[in-house]
Amino acid sequence: MAKFKMEEKIKIVLRYLEGQESYKQIGDEQKVSPSVIHEWVKLYEQQGVEAFMKPYTIYPREFKLKVLNYMIELGASSGDAAGVFNVSSGMIRSWRRAFETGGMEALKTKKKGQLSMKKKSNSNNKESQPVEGSIESLRAENERLRMENAYLKKLNALVQEQGKITNKIKAQVIFELKHRFDVVELVKVADIPRSTYYYWEKRLHREDKYTKVKEAITAIYHAHKGRYGYRRIAKELKKKKNIHHDPKTIHRLMNEMGLKCEVRMKKYRSYRGLAGETAPNLLNRDFSAVKMNKKWVTDVTEFHLFGEKRYLSPVLDLCNGEIIAYKVMNRPVYSLIGEMLEDAIKRIKTGDEVILHSDQGWHYRTSQYQRKLREHGIRQSMSRKGNCLDNAVIENFFGLLKSELLYLQEFESMEHFERELDEYIHYYNHKRMKVKLRDLSPVEYRTQVLKVA
Repeated sequence: MAKFKMEEKIKIVLRYLEGQESYKQIGDEQKVSPSVIHEWVKLYEQQGVEAFMKPYTIYPREFKLKVLNYMIELGASSGDAAGVFNVSSGMIRSWRRAFETGGMEALKTKKKGQLSMKKKSNSNNKESQPVEGSIESLRAENERLRMENAYLKKLNALVQEQGKITNKIKAQVIFELKHRFDVVELVKVADIPRSTYYYWEKRLHREDKYTKVKEAITAIYHAHKGRYGYRRIAKELKKKKNIHHDPKTIHRLMNEMGLKCEVRMKKYRSYRGLAGETAPNLLNRDFSAVKMNKKWVTDVTEFHLFGEKRYLSPVLDLCNGEIIAYKVMNRPVYSLIGEMLEDAIKRIKTGDEVILHSDQGWHYRTSQYQRKLREHGIRQSMSRKGNCLDNAVIENFFGLLKSELLYLQEFESMEHFERELDEYIHYYNHKRMKVKLRDLSPVEYRTQVLKVA
């Protein structure tokens, strides 16, 4: 198994704790055993970032016995004990084997010289290393532990704030501690080359030329509740703030600030067998429309929250992708479709020839629904059975809705969710830019482009 640096282990642990991937999925990708990742997760839960610092401690026999007794008394595994005592499970297993074969004497620590915390100024006149157990050795050990503890506290605070460990963050911690501890020793604890530290030290206190850009990025990111990635934010900066930067630059700045697009339930299936008449597929996957009220698409999707269900039935105009009408109910009854249709019909103007496309759900095959379409001169179109691509545009809208609202936010109640759903659809129509609409929102495109045309 390849060796992993501290920050790589933490990154793997955080990936698992986000809840999107299993031990095996991450292990296959990173080429590490799932059991090892499980051990890292336990260590992180027990000790935090400290668990992944390189251990310099020479463990006394009493400590080893304490660990082994813990395992015997509680029936704990070496992995469990590793998480509690911040020692690798492999080392604990070696202690157990040594004790089983050689008894107490086998756990006795071999004498080794301790590294001095003082910088060696003269390489030809090296100081002799202090003997283990001496006053000098204990002082050096105490100083080293103080340094590690101070480093970890500052590092942990910055990691929680920025979400990841970088060489820049490590250099910042070293810079803040260098008046208390030797830089050479701090660099060893941080596990970065000394040249890397001095590279970042020169840049830590330079004026950031991107300060105003970062402020604008943060404002746009939060205004859109984390739904915009770096490409859309770059376009929004250009359109609204007159700030021109390559999207890759925006991507880098967002990474530095720890900002990322947070953005794919079960789909409601309304097909109940052959009941009522179906209609031909007039749309035939031609999702282009040069005028409003030429081609509409509709479908129903389901939300399941707080032990309740809500059903959404929208109508989308293929000309600009706008949701022109929608209805939300707690049951998928006909009125869910009927009331939505009544609202959509109010958008029709004299001379409009509308095609309304749907799947073969039972609502759309009722005589009541089909009669209403005929009364208003709307031609009905239906997808072929089992072909979701025939209605891909409305399916895509449902995917956006769930990834940008349902999976992105926490809701206090079903009523809170319904308010946020109304707000999202207004946001989608009036604010959310679409690339194919020349980076305008559906309503902006309708008012600015179609009026001129």
